[in-house]
Amino acid sequence: MLVITRKEGEEVVIGDPRNPIGVVRIASIKGDRVRVAFDFPRSIDVHRREVAEMIVEDQQTPQSPQVIGAIKPAIASQA
Repeated sequence: MLVITRKEGEEVVIGDPRNPIGVVRIASIKGDRVRVAFDFPRSIDVHRREVAEMIVEDQQTPQSPQVIGAIKPAIASQA
């Protein structure tokens, strides 16, 4: 794990500095609360740890598919 010290307004560049994947910025610091801003393409998922764990847990739990309606087989017309 890499640990970096940053002040409010400072950034960390993720990936190649010439063409970064994204940027993480320290938006504000108030007491023991730190606001972090993530600037990544929409194609890259960014989740809080507790949300990521819920996603993994949901994917591992076998769930029966929800059926909204039934598809009836087509009746072949006889000529």
